[in-house]
Amino acid sequence: MRKTYQNILSKTEFKPHKDWLQIKTIDMHTGGEPLRVIVDGFPELKGNSVLEYRRYCKEHYDYLRTSLMFEPRGHADMYGCILVPPNDDNSDFGILFLHNEGYSTMCGHAIIAISTLAIEMNWIDVKEGDNIIKIDAPCGRITSYAHVENGQVKGVSFHCVPSFVVGLDKTIMVDGLGKITYDLAYGGAFYAYVDMAKNSFNFDLSTKAYRKLIDYGMKIKNAVMRADKEILHPFENDLGFLYGTIFIDNNKQPSGADSKNVCVFAEGEVDRCPTGSGVSGRMAIHKARKEIDYGETMAIESITGSIFRGSIISEEDYGPFKAVIPQVEGIAHITGMNTFVIDPKDPMKNGFILR
Repeated sequence: MRKTYQNILSKTEFKPHKDWLQIKTIDMHTGGEPLRVIVDGFPELKGNSVLEYRRYCKEHYDYLRTSLMFEPRGHADMYGCILVPPNDDNSDFGILFLHNEGYSTMCGHAIIAISTLAIEMNWIDVKEGDNIIKIDAPCGRITSYAHVENGQVKGVSFHCVPSFVVGLDKTIMVDGLGKITYDLAYGGAFYAYVDMAKNSFNFDLSTKAYRKLIDYGMKIKNAVMRADKEILHPFENDLGFLYGTIFIDNNKQPSGADSKNVCVFAEGEVDRCPTGSGVSGRMAIHKARKEIDYGETMAIESITGSIFRGSIISEEDYGPFKAVIPQVEGIAHITGMNTFVIDPKDPMKNGFILR
């Protein structure tokens, strides 16, 4: 017995079989929302732009997305990213976003996390103060600012793509819920924003309402997707789809935050953070309603109590829309390093979800 225990202490490295695929990741979270950063082992993606890499991944390696996001390696609310070449030499790198439904167009929490990791890994030449990182996402180029003090990342802010309002106080009939009032806006992805004060719901935005938030959020999302013909991006057809529902409580929160968000996106995922692209769209909504102006900041809390800060940097014409360039601020942390193996004989190698 003692020999067995001594073997346990001395033999701690497992060597995968030669025919097993190995994929290395660095896992992180931003405000509680996970990010699995794939750093090695993923097959090469072909293309000449981030959108082309995205299409290629979807067509040829979607089973690896499910392997890494679904159980048993992940879970129904897992989120990940793949780093790819930038669209041109004016950017540092490109990024693809992965989740339980597929591939999103923009993800603010991932931008905050990957900018933090770029500093921690010395992927860029790190300096004290703000380090500018240009990242090509499917929705366009994102500029992030990783603030370093004494060699450590103290926080990240990013300027999102032009964000705009499609319609305010739109209404829709939802089976089982009745008439729902919502705003439709884009912040790198399209969302239906549902103000709790304008709708009669029998739940709040606490963790106790988790299941009801998923149920109502998906019902609203599916209804809006079927009925709203204005979910169109002015320049890219690939970006013209509804990503999720964001429930909003605009009351001052006990934490001191100005507002609270809960985003239900993809196939019923609940964002643990305040949703960076969702906050970007909210900045466009609040600017349109004259509820925020230059030099003002709004603190938005998530279901976990984490906070992003949103503000307005500038305005510009974007196709037929008057868009804003929002700034979103948050902080991310590293949680671990993994080497995932995929045994070709494993009947569950491509993953599964029970929810």
